[in-house]
Amino acid sequence: MEASHLVILGILLGCMATLVPVFMCLFFTAFLGFIFFTDLPLLLLTQTIFRSMDKFALVVVLYFILCGNIMTAGSIVGRLIKVANVLVSWLPGGLGMAGVLGCGLFGAISGSTVATVVALGGFMIPALIENGYREKYTLGVMTTSPNLGVIIPPSIGMILYCMISNVSLEGLFLTGFLPGVLIMIGVCLYTYIIHRNRTDFVRMPVPNITEVLSVLKEGFWSLMLIVIIFGGIFSGAFTANEAAVVACVYAFIVELFIHKAIKIRDVKRITVNSAVTSATLLIIVAGATCFGRYLTLADIPNQITEAVMASIHSPIVFLLVVNLLLVVVGMFMDIISATLILGPVFLPMLAGFNIDPMHFGLILTVNLAIAYCTPPMGVSLYITGAMANKSLIYVSRAVIPFLIIQYAVLAVITYLPDVVLWLPRVFGFLE
Repeated sequence: MEASHLVILGILLGCMATLVPVFMCLFFTAFLGFIFFTDLPLLLLTQTIFRSMDKFALVVVLYFILCGNIMTAGSIVGRLIKVANVLVSWLPGGLGMAGVLGCGLFGAISGSTVATVVALGGFMIPALIENGYREKYTLGVMTTSPNLGVIIPPSIGMILYCMISNVSLEGLFLTGFLPGVLIMIGVCLYTYIIHRNRTDFVRMPVPNITEVLSVLKEGFWSLMLIVIIFGGIFSGAFTANEAAVVACVYAFIVELFIHKAIKIRDVKRITVNSAVTSATLLIIVAGATCFGRYLTLADIPNQITEAVMASIHSPIVFLLVVNLLLVVVGMFMDIISATLILGPVFLPMLAGFNIDPMHFGLILTVNLAIAYCTPPMGVSLYITGAMANKSLIYVSRAVIPFLIIQYAVLAVITYLPDVVLWLPRVFGFLE
């Protein structure tokens, strides 16, 4: 490794260690790299900033953010929770299972872990504690289960990966269903096991068919949002970008005129809040793209590829090393920055190990989703800690059993690629 590369790495890590915002760390490092280690004009860096945000693929991200905010402001989230609750609340630990299923349902619409934590955590954490669930279990399950928001499509991480890899977005979406379902099953089984002998809180009675139909009727318009998104995308009725727009329009109509949970005057506030969130995301995209451009011009990805290919010859070992690296990177970098920076570094290596780029996109997404719950930079840890007024250390300990489940699922999808690539092949998105 050249001295310039070590200097750049030191600057980046130094900025992060001083708690400088990640997007500023990336942009500042790229800026210094351009000045001291290239002969290119800074105008190229300016052009990179604008080109990074002038991508049609980002439209789908912005509209799914808006859709998630509409649901959070309205009653769709509460109705989805009721549907999940009626399905499993009668089981031991049923309310905890309902929280997990609720995260899966909400994630199938919003595409964001943070949105899922905020929307469902504020609702479920007090409910679980009031019903006698231990605080550590409550914080653990409601910190980690929102990772389903990124793993189950639509996923912001998957969208950004497809933007840099040219992998089919619809095909990559299909790979996310299996790990999402496996995580939900694993957490529900764990919940059942630790609560099956507890008698200190009241279990809900088994609902009869009338009660189930009543809740499903109440949640019909909310569930139809999921059907519209995935039915439209995979039937070919519209693209993922169009699905995001349709979902926003549908959510506004349902909340304004059917559920009547929001007023016309609330539309401006929801839209502005979504615009602020989207602007924050675009700033991160710009910073990550600038740093990625410097890496490309410095030929760092090719040098890393040559070094890896010379020292690692087994795809099993390569995937293990990649997973370990992503675990470490995820502790310090958000999913957007990590995807845009590491994606171009790893993509040239995949052909040498006969790894499908779509399979790798899923591994990258799941790894960085889990990173939302790993200290010191795990955003979900801070959000749920603030909700429950608990320290980072307390929440970090609470999530350990649930992270073990998610890492076990990650191991399965890493080394059994045919299992996760089966659906894309069936739908014709992969040969």
